[in-house]
Amino acid sequence: MYAIIKCSDLDIDRLVDFYNDAVKYLDEHINYPKWKYGLYPARESISTAVAAGTQYACLENGEILGAFVLNDDPQGAYEKGEWSVSLDPGEFLVVHTLATAPKDYGKGVAKFIIEYCIQTARDEGYKAIRLDIVPGNIPAQKLYERLGFKCAGEKDLLRDFDDIPSFILYEYNIN
Repeated sequence: MYAIIKCSDLDIDRLVDFYNDAVKYLDEHINYPKWKYGLYPARESISTAVAAGTQYACLENGEILGAFVLNDDPQGAYEKGEWSVSLDPGEFLVVHTLATAPKDYGKGVAKFIIEYCIQTARDEGYKAIRLDIVPGNIPAQKLYERLGFKCAGEKDLLRDFDDIPSFILYEYNIN
């Protein structure tokens, strides 16, 4: 079965390869998150997340099947969201840069990762998980909605990406 690990410096090269492979696949098909090969996700963002203790990987028999960042930094104007519950910064976790290996699409890796994030939020006393996706990322929208996330609007998060003027926000409140 799958296992989630918090990544260390020893994992950076494998994570770079993993994300590069994912972005190459997206570029050859439909690049839903609009990631850019060699720019994001890339060694710098991965190394920063590893150093912060917020980069995770989903493994099976030592192979990376998925990766994500989990922290309490929305990296944008989340206060603009149409959230069902008003929360202060630090009261919710945010999922970033979630990717699964293309060969493992449909095998429940992303679901396993999100269930891990929900349990982590619950265990650590957070009140919600929030995240954002690029409009048109239908696979991500379906995943999050299937797992009980609710849409909190489409907003400009003031991130200054010319090709992504707005993001769709999602929340999962912890009961």
